[in-house]
Amino acid sequence: MILALLNQKGGVGKTTLATHIAGELARRGKTVILLDADPQGSALDWVQRRAQQGLARLFGAVGLPRETLHQEAPELARRADHLIIDGPPRIAALARSTLMAADRVLVPVQPSPFDFWASAEMVDLIREAQVFRPALRAAFAINRRVSTTVIGREAREALADQPLPALRAEVRQRIVFADSAAAGRLVHELIPDGAAAREISSLVDELLGWAA
Repeated sequence: MILALLNQKGGVGKTTLATHIAGELARRGKTVILLDADPQGSALDWVQRRAQQGLARLFGAVGLPRETLHQEAPELARRADHLIIDGPPRIAALARSTLMAADRVLVPVQPSPFDFWASAEMVDLIREAQVFRPALRAAFAINRRVSTTVIGREAREALADQPLPALRAEVRQRIVFADSAAAGRLVHELIPDGAAAREISSLVDELLGWAA
């Protein structure tokens, strides 16, 4: 599976989800390559922090923020069970190249009206790509949900009007995700039996079923 995480809006938690999806797949015995297509290189920074602390490498990581990504990604994918692409925000040409490489696209959205409105540009790019690649499938993933807010509770209803489905699994706003980013670790490594680890596990379960 080549899974791309994309949203033209920044700050929606793409890198956190990408590293945790890759890490969870690796924990399950799969070979994984994480492709960082964001020029900021945040996913590679996370991998480097991990290496600096002497932690075991979970998966391969490659930086490839180029518009030729769709030509190079398939070769990388042949070396692993799963290729996870942490896509760029606000760079339409690079996003298009990522879409042409992917089998599945996950669009992380925070439960806020601004995020829902901003997702329209990403939806347009996906539908454009599906003209050339009809088998390409895409879905929203509700991320950083604050369950005590009204908009958090109504996020799924708000997404019902969108042309893409939303995964059932949701990831809530939790401090442990920020701690994991700073430490170069997975939430499972910090709090193995915690709610955050269970949410990531549920998300990966659903992704694997979706990819089958």
